[in-house]
Amino acid sequence: MTRGRKFHLDRRNGKVMGVCAGIAEYTGWDATLIRVAAVLVTLLGAFPWTLIAYFAAALIAKNAPDGEGSARGNARVSTSTAEMRDSMRAIDYRMAEVESFVTSSNNSLAQEIDSLR
Repeated sequence: MTRGRKFHLDRRNGKVMGVCAGIAEYTGWDATLIRVAAVLVTLLGAFPWTLIAYFAAALIAKNAPDGEGSARGNARVSTSTAEMRDSMRAIDYRMAEVESFVTSSNNSLAQEIDSLR
């Protein structure tokens, strides 16, 4: 999941109140799978509690801000392994530079500190 992502109702892609579509967008799963799982859990024994949780989520959660929901659909933003590797490589090189700067002996700074003593 993306950092800073919050759960919102997705009424544009939703069937009843947008709860399952919102959960699907939040998790990155297909909305149909979320709907089928909700119905199965309800039918297999959690009857009143799943409905209570569903309606509570519909009442408490906010609608998706403009620009979200159907504009993005259920498509996830995927990063290829090559892009991720390049990103991590750049961070690794930068961390190596910082480490070498911190651990290197800085003769001019050491001389300046000694002159102050």
